[in-house]
Amino acid sequence: MAKKDVPPRWDRRMQQRLAHGEAAALGELYDRFASLVHGLAHRVLGDEHAADAVTRDVFVHVWEHPGDYDPRQGPLRSWLATLTHRLAVRRLRATGTAAPAGDDGSAGDDGSAEELERRVRHASVAARADYIVQSMPAPLRSALELAYFQRRDYRQTAADLGVTEDEARRRLRLGLQLLATAHDAGAPGAPPGHGGAA
Repeated sequence: MAKKDVPPRWDRRMQQRLAHGEAAALGELYDRFASLVHGLAHRVLGDEHAADAVTRDVFVHVWEHPGDYDPRQGPLRSWLATLTHRLAVRRLRATGTAAPAGDDGSAGDDGSAEELERRVRHASVAARADYIVQSMPAPLRSALELAYFQRRDYRQTAADLGVTEDEARRRLRLGLQLLATAHDAGAPGAPPGHGGAA
């Protein structure tokens, strides 16, 4: 399909423009992906200012190292998500060694290393789930979005998509099976999309 061919071509062109030092390309990239990068960083860090800093770090890295992205390895969006996750987890490990104060005002010192690793694992699963949803075939993604974001049952999903109820159930089942692999991301802190799928 022509629609599927557009992003890789755009990705290759963007990488070339960045490699040539075209500042307008960085601005275009930022406009297109800053909300994704910031959202992923915030999911890992749980802090607006830290997410802002990681967002800056990601785009500085892209500007200074445009050759790190290889369009043959996958979409630019996925590469940016992986880079964001890696930098956010690095920041979390560097600055998050003390657990945040609890609602009762306690410092939360007990198990702070365990809490940090739990947050890293949770963020890894969430980032991988986002990667899986964005990477899955459009028919599966559309079915999941209707079912979970718009709270449609499989009959309504079938009607909205113009497919049979059996096809809607199949798409939902396959989409959920793919999404379930987010828990198989491997070691804590593994970048999204680089763990083994079940």
